[in-house]
Amino acid sequence: MNNLSDLGKLVLRLTVGLLLLLHGVSKLKNGVDFIGPMLIQHGLPAQLAYLSYVGEVLAPALLLVGLWSRIAALVVVVNMLFAVFLMHMSQLGDLSQSGGWALELQAFYLFTSVAIALLGAGRYSVGGSSGRYN
Repeated sequence: MNNLSDLGKLVLRLTVGLLLLLHGVSKLKNGVDFIGPMLIQHGLPAQLAYLSYVGEVLAPALLLVGLWSRIAALVVVVNMLFAVFLMHMSQLGDLSQSGGWALELQAFYLFTSVAIALLGAGRYSVGGSSGRYN
């Protein structure tokens, strides 16, 4: 049964890591300049926009390989909270045209990252199941 649990943790890490990394690659190609004005509007320094590289490139890469997975997952949680706060608060109670929650993608990243932070990386990771932060 433990093998299935470790396999499930691997599937979670790979899914979140790969899908969120694609957003990070887009930011690497196109920059994060669009985030700065939103931060300023909320009284925060525009330079914080560069932290999205940590939340959408570095943390997903760590999740993919299974190194410091709990910390990486918590970084993704913070990243998603900022994304919802800065860009999606007006959609919090909205449904999409197909009937789903308008923020279901953000919720997926947020709550699967919470699950990874609670569960750890599992045996199929660079850090291994006994790794301090896995």
